[in-house]
Amino acid sequence: MCKGLAALPHTCLERAKEIKTKLGTLLQKPDSAIDFIIPYPEKPEKPPKAQKPSLEEALQWRDSLEKLLQNPYGLASFRSFLRSEFSEENAEFWVACEDYKKTKSPVKMAEKAKKIYEEFIQTEAPKEVSGRGQEMVNIDHFTKAVTMKNLVEPSPTSFDMAQKRIFALMEKDSLPRFVRSEFYQELIK
Repeated sequence: MCKGLAALPHTCLERAKEIKTKLGTLLQKPDSAIDFIIPYPEKPEKPPKAQKPSLEEALQWRDSLEKLLQNPYGLASFRSFLRSEFSEENAEFWVACEDYKKTKSPVKMAEKAKKIYEEFIQTEAPKEVSGRGQEMVNIDHFTKAVTMKNLVEPSPTSFDMAQKRIFALMEKDSLPRFVRSEFYQELIK
């Protein structure tokens, strides 16, 4: 029966083991699966309504992705724009990393690191950080490998390399498209 398994490539066997582990976790009784639950509220809290920026401030966003992302209204507008292009994952990853860096408790940091890993980095993640397609965060294999190594012992800087890579991609690609978009043009009228 298992005679044919030896002929399969090593990566197929690894993937099968991953799937088996995930299925086993799902089939466990709720009492024993409590370790896998991350304490996030069921419904995300609504962010406070952001005040519309002045014209001067909005004009600065053309040249500074950092200023755009630091402004709640700018971030919300930028995310809406990216959502309209089905490419919000990079901004979501950046925001998740910013939230992660603010975490003080080592336990919560490990929980958040696990959540970011499962959502953005691991192979076949919903918003995989691989650079292979539209609905994925885009980082290269080397950056992914370094990030995974950093997660062995989570620290506030575990995702820094990946976050900087994503920031550079958004600055080079997404920001110029945003500035040309109606989202931004309406803002500076």
